[in-house]
Amino acid sequence: MRGEPIVILLVEDDPAHAEIVRRNFESSRIANKLFCVEDGQAALDYMYRRGDFRDPLKSPRPGIILLDLRLPKVDGLEVLKTIKTDTGLARIPVVILTTSAAETDMVKAYDGHANSYLVKPVDFCQFVELMETLGYYWLAWNENPY
Repeated sequence: MRGEPIVILLVEDDPAHAEIVRRNFESSRIANKLFCVEDGQAALDYMYRRGDFRDPLKSPRPGIILLDLRLPKVDGLEVLKTIKTDTGLARIPVVILTTSAAETDMVKAYDGHANSYLVKPVDFCQFVELMETLGYYWLAWNENPY
């Protein structure tokens, strides 16, 4: 709904990258709530409200998922596959946010119905710019059927 905070689930195992995303979204004028998990298993637990995420207040349904590919415990592509094959979760946009520019990873992500594939720039300023652009596109301009 317009004007209401957008819940973002960030699945990122690199604390520095997670901090860049968090700071950028905090400084933007886009209303949102960012929830972070550090591995693929925690992402699935969050989405299915298991374990530490049983309480819906600790795991509100995200409006978008930012998903790294190279994750501990459960790989990002497996998380993507699980989300996109679940009819209750499949409409949630999943943006792959990764350091991998490998074409095979891109193909697998899009075959798994990723909504977007973004390669994290090595340069800090470019990474910040990417997050700002991502924020405006997916969180302000994109329309969702909810």
